[in-house]
Amino acid sequence: MTGGLLVAAALAGCGENSPLGFLKGKDATATAKASPAPQPEGGDIEAPELFARTETGLWDGRPSLGGIWVAHPDVNDPQRVRIRNQSNQKTIVGALFRRERALPGPRFQVSSEAAAALGLLAGAPAELDVIALKRAPEAETPPETEPAGDGAAASETPAAADPPEAGAGAEPATTLSRPFVQVGIFSTEQNAERAAAQLRGAGLPAQLREHSAGDKSSWRVLAGPAQSESERMTLLTKAKAAGYADAYAVAD
Repeated sequence: MTGGLLVAAALAGCGENSPLGFLKGKDATATAKASPAPQPEGGDIEAPELFARTETGLWDGRPSLGGIWVAHPDVNDPQRVRIRNQSNQKTIVGALFRRERALPGPRFQVSSEAAAALGLLAGAPAELDVIALKRAPEAETPPETEPAGDGAAASETPAAADPPEAGAGAEPATTLSRPFVQVGIFSTEQNAERAAAQLRGAGLPAQLREHSAGDKSSWRVLAGPAQSESERMTLLTKAKAAGYADAYAVAD
């Protein structure tokens, strides 16, 4: 995986404007609690139980692929994270991946687009506060009921009590906790739209999700939703074949 990215980065025009410009790089601690910060906007809440580190990070100065991301060796599964530069308080939302190689120096590896958004200089370590995000649980609303014919309060909705019979033409409903496949997070809508168009060209249903953190916005590109595990696997396979080698399943 890492070797493939190094080859891609060596190609002329390996930035986001190239056909390979949407690939994510993977190549990044002492356990430390993330310092308190305002909750992100857009329905996300912080999830320190999934990942939370405050450590130095470094951008090595080379153009990297895949939009906004950081990598760290303590990561087990890809996550959506809030990244904050402690020196200037600039904050963005991006992706977190596992860093495959343990190299001397800061263990957070920072992509070129993330470095630009955070105000990091090439080769200059900076203290980063990185904490995982998850969707806020939606408030439950009581189901609507039709008034009973005799004026009594209706306590049930019999019409929805029984499952539809086979062949009744009911809409399929997904039971997957992670029915979407995320292929990247981008700091500009134009690059996100380009990635979505590439997915649609490969026959995938693609959509954009905008998220804000302070005065910064980012755009996630998703494929889906899948109605079954086999359909989700097909989405993942096609997304990776289209060049998004680090695509992974997400809730929404």
